[in-house]
Amino acid sequence: MNWRGAFTIYRWELARTWRTLFESILSPVLTTSLYFVVFGTAIGGQIQMIGGVSYAAFIVPGLLLMTVLNESTANASFGIYLPRFTGSIYELLSSPTGVTETVIGYIGAAATKSVILAAIIVLTARLFVDFHVVHPVLAVGFVVLIAISFSAFGFILGCWADGFEKLQVVPMLVLTPLTFLGGTFYSLDMLQEPWRSVAMANPVVYLVNGLRWTFYGQADVDIRISFALTLAFLGVCAAVIGWIFRTGYRLRT
Repeated sequence: MNWRGAFTIYRWELARTWRTLFESILSPVLTTSLYFVVFGTAIGGQIQMIGGVSYAAFIVPGLLLMTVLNESTANASFGIYLPRFTGSIYELLSSPTGVTETVIGYIGAAATKSVILAAIIVLTARLFVDFHVVHPVLAVGFVVLIAISFSAFGFILGCWADGFEKLQVVPMLVLTPLTFLGGTFYSLDMLQEPWRSVAMANPVVYLVNGLRWTFYGQADVDIRISFALTLAFLGVCAAVIGWIFRTGYRLRT
C-alpha cells in the first residue's frame, strides 16, 4: 500500500478547495442560509410543529443532506475529470500509485470537503434555529458514510462524463429533484396515498429520514433500513469503480 501516493493525491485535492474558496465553501453556505430564511421563516410561520419539532429545525437534516449529496458528487466528479481533460491522468496511471491509493486519495478528499462543509452548515443553522442532536455519534457516522458513498458515485460520474456539461446532468436532473421530493422540506405523513407510496420509491427518502432520526430520534423510515441501503449503494459504487480500473473505461481512451 503506497500511503504516500494516496496522501499526495488527497492533499492536492484538498488544496483545490482553498484555491476555489467561494465555490467550495461560501457558495453552499450562502445557499443554505437562503433556504433557512425562505423556508424556515416563511413556511415555518404557517407550519408550527412536525412531530414535536419546529419546522425550522425539522428541515435542518434535509438541508444538510442536500448539501452533502451535491458537494460530494461535484467534488469527486470534477476531481477525476480534470486530469482526464488535461491528459495528466496518463501520468497517474503510469506512476507507482495503485488503484486503491488513487481511489482513497480522490474519494477521501471529496468526502473530507463534504464533512467539513456539513460541520459549517450545522454551525450556520444554529444562527437561525435552536436544535439539539439526539444521537451525535450516529449523526456524524451517517454523514461520513453518505459523503463517502456519493463521493464514490461522483468518481464514477467523473469517469463517465466526456464533457463539462455531462458533469452537471446527473446532479441537476437527478439528484436535485430526488432531494426536493425526498422529504427534505416535509414529512411523508403529510402526503396522501398514492403519493406516499410513490415517495417511498425515492431512495433519497431513506437518506433524509435516516439523518433526521439521528438528529431527533424519530423519522418516517427505520434507521436500520437507511444504513443498510447506504452501505449497499457504497458497495455497488465500489464494484463499478473496480470495473472501471480493470477495464480502463474512459481512463485509457
